[in-house]
Amino acid sequence: MKLAQFITAHIEEILTDWDLFAETLHPAAGELSVAELRDHGKGVLRQIARDMENEGSVEQQAEKALAGPPAIDSSSAAAAHGEARHEHGFSLLQLTAEYRALRASVLRLWMPRITSFTEQRANELVRFNAAIDQAMAESACTFSEKNAQVRDTFLAILGHDLRSPLATMSMAGDYLTRAGVGTEATLHTGTRVKRSAATMVRMVGDLLEYARCQLGGKLPITRQLADIQEICLAALSDAQAAHPDCSFEFEFSGELCDDFDSPRMQQVFSNLLANAAQYRAKNSAVTLRARGEAAEIIVQVRNFGPVIPPASRREIFKPLVQLHGEDGLATSLGLGLFIAHEITLAHGGSISVESDATSGTVFTLSFPRNQTLA
Repeated sequence: MKLAQFITAHIEEILTDWDLFAETLHPAAGELSVAELRDHGKGVLRQIARDMENEGSVEQQAEKALAGPPAIDSSSAAAAHGEARHEHGFSLLQLTAEYRALRASVLRLWMPRITSFTEQRANELVRFNAAIDQAMAESACTFSEKNAQVRDTFLAILGHDLRSPLATMSMAGDYLTRAGVGTEATLHTGTRVKRSAATMVRMVGDLLEYARCQLGGKLPITRQLADIQEICLAALSDAQAAHPDCSFEFEFSGELCDDFDSPRMQQVFSNLLANAAQYRAKNSAVTLRARGEAAEIIVQVRNFGPVIPPASRREIFKPLVQLHGEDGLATSLGLGLFIAHEITLAHGGSISVESDATSGTVFTLSFPRNQTLA
C-alpha cells in the first residue's frame, strides 16, 4: 500500500498516537478534552495525504524546495490547527514538536508493512516529508501571526492606558515647579518629575504608533497647511523638557509652510531630537536645521557622539533596534527612529543617516512639496 493511502486508511490509529503525545504538552494540554487535543488532526493528515498525491516528480519537488519559502494556505486544516493551538496556550516549540511526533508515528506504523525498500518507497518518503513540512509551516505561520496580533494589541492597550497616569505626573511636576510652592528641594523634585513624565509620554506615543503600524498597516495622515518652523519649535520644547542639561541650537531658512500632519510631524522631530540628545557627547549641542527649497523641505538633526557603524545604519530604522550610549547601555525602547521613518514615508518623504567623527551624526529628512510656491 502506498504511504498516502496508508495514512488515509489508518487515520484513527495515527490519531491515537497524536492524542497520547498531545497529552504530554503541559501546562496547555492539562485541561483540554480529547476532542480539543485532537483538534484538526484528521484534517491535517488528509491534507498531508492529498499533498503527497499532488507533489509531482522528485525533480519537481527539488525545484520547488529551492524556489524559496513555501506558499501558505491560510484556509488549510494545518493553518487552523496553528491558530487553535495558540488560543489554547501552546508554545511554538510544542506546536512543532507535535509534527515531529506525527512524522515519527506515521513512519513507525508504516515501516513494518514494507516488504522491500524500493525507489518508489524512497520517493514516497520524500513526498511525505515535503507534505508534513508544508503542514508544519502553515501551522507555524498562523500561530506566529496570532501571537504577533495579541502582542501588538496588548501594546496598544498598555500605551493607551498609561496616558492618564502620565498626565497626572505631568500636572504634579508643573505644580511642584511653580514659584512659591514648596522649597528648593521641592523645585528640584518637580523638575525631575516633569522630565521623567516628558520622556515617558514620548515613549508611550511611540508604543501606540508602533502598535498601530503592526495592527493596521500604514499610518493614517491628515494633512493641513502647517509651518515646519512652528512644528520644530514645539518639538524643541518637548526635547528641552526631557533633556534640560542639553543645549539645542536651531536654524531656519526659506519657505517652510506646506501640507503636513502637524502632530505626527512634531513626533518625528521630537523623537530625532531626543535620540540626538541621548547619544551626544557630553557638553556638546544638538543642532536642528530646516530649509525650504522650491521642490522640497529639508530638515536635519545633528549631534556629535559615538559614530554609528555602517552595519547599524542599515538597521537603525527597524523596530526594536536599540543603540547604546557611551556607557554601553541601551536608553530607549528602540521605537523612536522606526516611528520617525514610518511617519516620514507616510508624508511621501525620505529619511537617511550619515555618521562620522568629523561631521557627526546627521539625520536628514526630505519632504516633497504638496503645494506649489507662488
